Amino acid sequence: MTEQRRPHILITGAAGALAQQVIEQLRDTCDLVAVDFREQVYLGDDIPSYCIDFNKRVFEDLFRRYQFDGVIHMGRIMSSQLTRMRRYNANVLGTQKLLDLSHKYGIKRVVVLSTFHVYGAVAYNPALIDESAPLKSAGLSADLIDSVELENLANIYLWRYPELNITILRPCNIVGPGVRNTISTLLASERAPVLAGFSPMMQFIHIDDMADAIVLAYKKPTRGVYNVAPQDWVAYQHALKLCGCKRIQVPSIPPMIPKMILGTLKLKSFPSYLMAFFKYPVVIDGRAFVNEFGFEPKRPLKEIFRFYRENKRPV
Repeated sequence: MTEQRRPHILITGAAGALAQQVIEQLRDTCDLVAVDFREQVYLGDDIPSYCIDFNKRVFEDLFRRYQFDGVIHMGRIMSSQLTRMRRYNANVLGTQKLLDLSHKYGIKRVVVLSTFHVYGAVAYNPALIDESAPLKSAGLSADLIDSVELENLANIYLWRYPELNITILRPCNIVGPGVRNTISTLLASERAPVLAGFSPMMQFIHIDDMADAIVLAYKKPTRGVYNVAPQDWVAYQHALKLCGCKRIQVPSIPPMIPKMILGTLKLKSFPSYLMAFFKYPVVIDGRAFVNEFGFEPKRPLKEIFRFYRENKRPV
C-alpha cells in the first residue's frame, strides 16, 4: 500500500515569532517550506528556508519545485518597518504575485493574515466591529494604506477564484513572547506614553492562541473574512498598570505636540500613525470565527499581563 502524500504548505513571514509557532504545530504532519522577505531563518534540516523577494522570478521556482497544496501568508511587513514604498512593494505587489502563483499552480487552500488596524480608529466606531464594517484606515493614515490594499487584494481573489479557498484573518493586538510589534514593545517597557485624557478599550490575544487560530483556519477550508479576538477587553492605561509600566502623560492637543514630545523622548515604540488607536477604541467582534472554527483562546489576560510584568526591558 502506497504511503499517503503529506500536505505541502508554503509559509511566508518565517522570520516572525508567530510564523514559527505555526510551523511548530504543523511540522509533524505537513511538509513545509518557509519564506521571508527580510531574512533567512534556520528551522531545522527538515524545513527548507529561503530569503526571497516575492516579486522576483526565482519565487515561482518554489511553486514548481515543491508543488504546494496550500499557502499560509503571514509575510505582511508592519508599518514600523522599512520605507513606505518598500512596504507597498512587499505587502501589496508581493501579495498579488503570491496569489497569482497560487492560482496558476492550483493551490487549494490559502490563509491570509491581516490586522484589525484596517478598520481605522475613529471616535464614532461601534462598540463591537464585525467583519462587514468598512475599512477606514486608508483614509486616515498613509502608513496603513498598504495594509488595507493587501486585504482588498485578497478579497478580490477570494471572490474571483473560489477554488483557492481563501480565508482572511483580522486579529486584534497579538502579544506574548517573541512578539515585536508596537503594543508588545509598550507593554514590555518600564515606562510607556499615554495620551492625556484617553484610555481606549483594547483587546489582546496571546501568540500561542493566534497560532492555534491560524492552524484551525487552515485545516477547515471555509472561505471568508474573520475577526480573531477574545471576548474580553481592558482599558489601555489599566493594561499598562497591570503590566507594571510607569505611564508618561503626553498632551494630546494640538496634534503636533505629542509627536514633538515623543520625538524628544525618543520613544519609537509609539509611532504617530498609530496615535489614533491610543485615543479611540477599536474593539472587534470575534464570534463568527469562534462559531465557524470552534476556536477558544486558552491564555487569559492575567497570564498575558503577568508575562510582561515579569519580563521588563527599556524602550
